[in-house]
Amino acid sequence: MKDPKSDSAKLGHDFGIGTEKKRNGQMERKVYFVGAGPGNPKLITVLGREMLEKADLVIYAGSLVNPEILNYTKGKTVDSYGLTLEETTKMIADAVDLEKVVVRLHSGDPSLYGAIIEQMEELKKYDIRVERISGVSSVFASAVALGTQLTLNGISDTLIITRPAGKTMEKDLITELSAYNTTMAIFLGTQKIREIMEKVRCPKDTPAALIFHASWEDEKVITGTVGDIAEKVEDAGIMRSAMIIIGGVVNPINYRRSHLYGMAPKSL
Repeated sequence: MKDPKSDSAKLGHDFGIGTEKKRNGQMERKVYFVGAGPGNPKLITVLGREMLEKADLVIYAGSLVNPEILNYTKGKTVDSYGLTLEETTKMIADAVDLEKVVVRLHSGDPSLYGAIIEQMEELKKYDIRVERISGVSSVFASAVALGTQLTLNGISDTLIITRPAGKTMEKDLITELSAYNTTMAIFLGTQKIREIMEKVRCPKDTPAALIFHASWEDEKVITGTVGDIAEKVEDAGIMRSAMIIIGGVVNPINYRRSHLYGMAPKSL
């Protein structure tokens, strides 16, 4: 008869679960925060997928995570939409008490607008440590969808990642940051795209784009300028789950060749 703890033992060998002991000799209490990637199930990291395959419980971030990614796990799955921080933490703690492997699945990479520090602080109350596994951010999948790069010699050497003010942030710095003439990637701003375009200091003919569900099957790319992108997005009826990119890299012209490949050869 198969030992029900055999899978956990193998996981311990692969990832250190169950091998780290506290001073009192008990197993370490741990939860895994995993970045699901931008949406395409194949864009989760190898380690992230392996953790899902081993998980007994996966708590995922609602509609932000492509449900196809949950096919990697045979464990119980719980949508955290509508749950309070305290409720989610208690659910994790209860599973850890039963020595279950628990994954908290975030969209993209948890370090960008993932609200992970507050979760980590709450988990400390239960003496539970967080181990994080990076994911591919939607900002990078957006660059792929646009067929461009976010930093480009002669166009922009800097990427600014920001978001508009909202329920959790009273004031943003979009106006000030837009004055630097760099690439701007704006998260969580789809519903406020007209307000954003009115706030930026970029010339109205500055290229701009909105990428809905970057890397998902229903991905949609809308390009334009600071002056007309809001109208295009509103006409398309897109209200959420999109990335806004502003800057010359959206429509790269007159860029300089990278020194990595040397100078262009002279004509023969």
